[in-house]
Amino acid sequence: MKIFVSAPRGTIRLLKQECRDCGASEVKSVAGGVECEVEQESLYRICLWSRVANRVLLPLDSIKAETTDALYAGARQIEWDQVFPVSTRFAVDCNLVQADIDHSHFAALRVKDAVVDFFRDKYDERPSVDTVQPDIRINVFIKRKRAQIALDMSGGSLHRRGYREAGGEAPLKENLAAALLMFADWPGQRALFDPMCGSGTLLIEAALMAADSAPGLLRERFGLQVCRDFDAGLWQGLLDEARQRREKGLASLGPIRGHDADKKAVRTANANIERAGLGACIHVETRTLAETGALPAALCEAESGLLITNPPYGERIGSQGSLRELHAELGRLLRTQLPTWQAAVFTGNPDMVLYQGGIAREVIDLFNGPLECRLFLYGAEAEQNHEGAGMFANRLRKNMKKFKRWAGREGIDCYRVYDADLPEYALAIDLYHGEHRFVYVQEYAAPATIEPLLALQRLQAAFSVLGEVLEVPASRIWFRQRRRQQGSAQYTRVSDSQRFYEVHEGPCRLLVNFNDYLDTGLFLDHRITRRMLGEQAGGKRFLNLFCYTATATVHAARGGATETCSVDMSKTYLDWARRNFFLNDMAKDKHELVRANCVEWLEHAAKEKQGRRYDLIFMDPPTFSNSKRMDMSFDVQRDHVHLIKLAMSILAKDGELIFSNNFRKFRLDEKALGNMLLEDISARTIPEDFARRSNIHHCWRIRHAGG
Repeated sequence: MKIFVSAPRGTIRLLKQECRDCGASEVKSVAGGVECEVEQESLYRICLWSRVANRVLLPLDSIKAETTDALYAGARQIEWDQVFPVSTRFAVDCNLVQADIDHSHFAALRVKDAVVDFFRDKYDERPSVDTVQPDIRINVFIKRKRAQIALDMSGGSLHRRGYREAGGEAPLKENLAAALLMFADWPGQRALFDPMCGSGTLLIEAALMAADSAPGLLRERFGLQVCRDFDAGLWQGLLDEARQRREKGLASLGPIRGHDADKKAVRTANANIERAGLGACIHVETRTLAETGALPAALCEAESGLLITNPPYGERIGSQGSLRELHAELGRLLRTQLPTWQAAVFTGNPDMVLYQGGIAREVIDLFNGPLECRLFLYGAEAEQNHEGAGMFANRLRKNMKKFKRWAGREGIDCYRVYDADLPEYALAIDLYHGEHRFVYVQEYAAPATIEPLLALQRLQAAFSVLGEVLEVPASRIWFRQRRRQQGSAQYTRVSDSQRFYEVHEGPCRLLVNFNDYLDTGLFLDHRITRRMLGEQAGGKRFLNLFCYTATATVHAARGGATETCSVDMSKTYLDWARRNFFLNDMAKDKHELVRANCVEWLEHAAKEKQGRRYDLIFMDPPTFSNSKRMDMSFDVQRDHVHLIKLAMSILAKDGELIFSNNFRKFRLDEKALGNMLLEDISARTIPEDFARRSNIHHCWRIRHAGG
């Protein structure tokens, strides 16, 4: 007979091998699981022994399903009394994919009616419907105009082993936990430790696997047990065999230990362990990672071991800073106490594993429910990555020595210390000095020709030495991957910590945010431009268009501008600008913040014959924007002439426009601006710490001819 076995996304190759081990043949991958041919014994074995399966479905019939009436008619023709007796309590589940029928609940009701009507018409009796604890479930899968009717032989998802009554926060499902262990080659190692064990699922699944204990032994019921052709003798023989194998396996278990900082989680874990009958095999206690101290000799002395854990993704632990420190502590634990062990870290926040300092040998994409996650496997690390980490560390030390001396001489507190100096380590590393030293790391996305695992290993190698070389703890290192941004994507919020840090730039006090956006609120490559604006602003009216967080306006105000106007479309960044103004004691009546589309604002200002004129204008537009607040898109290459002409129309006769942008391939249309005095000052505005990227921005001084 043919069956369909479902499993979590990413685990199908494990499931295929399990089905083969249970005696299935013609095993092939299909959407959501595998199809295979089985005899009755192999069907029973899959239900009893599969560690990663969700459900085992036995197809009964394929019927028409253009309408719910057609679905009812087809289901009504099935000889249900040959499937299960009228005394059976049943339920119907339904799933739709591109189906003509658009309501799964109503479709399930129609199939339920068909089953009930079959028995009532033939026997004048009806089976009971029980959606909570049915004896068997009927599965209906409708795709387009056809419905597949199947029996759920597992009797509900097989991940429910029967030992867990109450999980901790966001627990792993048992079959996903088993899959993680299988990917990590457990039980090939002798000992196991989970330092953040939560409700103990990984520990219990590890013990069941190492003890050769069937995961289905604790389940109270299977759907197959109520089928007409159920072979009770065969089933009992398989149960007896499984119990003997478990008893033998438990006698030879190696040490399995777990810690968790949450006392409630530890109590839940111990209760689950007892229900699984493993109280004598697994030891769990309340400890934070920082409190781990010396591990038991049974772990440290094991000839081989596996540290496996599913750390909190952010919510449970609180701030991102503490989450970074948690991963750094995990790395220290592995290096100092378990240096010869293998490790497996499963997380929905993959950037955090960088702070551990290890180099993954393999990365597997999986899902924890709807959440995309990754399993990082660590073992014998590639020698070239260790060598590369040494090369990277040496270059970073050399740069630090050079730029620290330069920054001290120039009075610069925030600067770039590394910018892809080694092509294999394509990072930009910026230092920000405020109350503490902060590090902001950006990775340039690797080209498609680079294997993703190799790119990750290089990044992890760099992070393994970063904190030590820069003398900064993990909690003050932030990471972003830079990709080519479309529209206003560079300003999109990626988190909501609302944590700001004060830094200094010359006489100005400015706020930066390392966590919530792709940029920090302070573009370091415009440092010289801002200083120049401050030096020129004395006694002048200053206009800042596309002002972002208005750091240039702060410089102008500190430089003596009589009044300023800063225009941007983002409420978020204008609020940020307002904080910067407050920090620098800038009077509200002299420094205006305007929320508007800069192009529309300029067009309106240009039409006002008696409107204000500005002595100094700074305009640094984005490369491209298609914000929802704009009627049309903006492209700096296409639209810069119109933009500059508008700005010049409100520039005082003797005034000056500083126009810049960060489009690397930008070309100023000098011919179209021929009636203006244009001076390219790009080279003079590129700071020494950005010298390796001479085209990081372009900058012009523009004046009226004869002005």
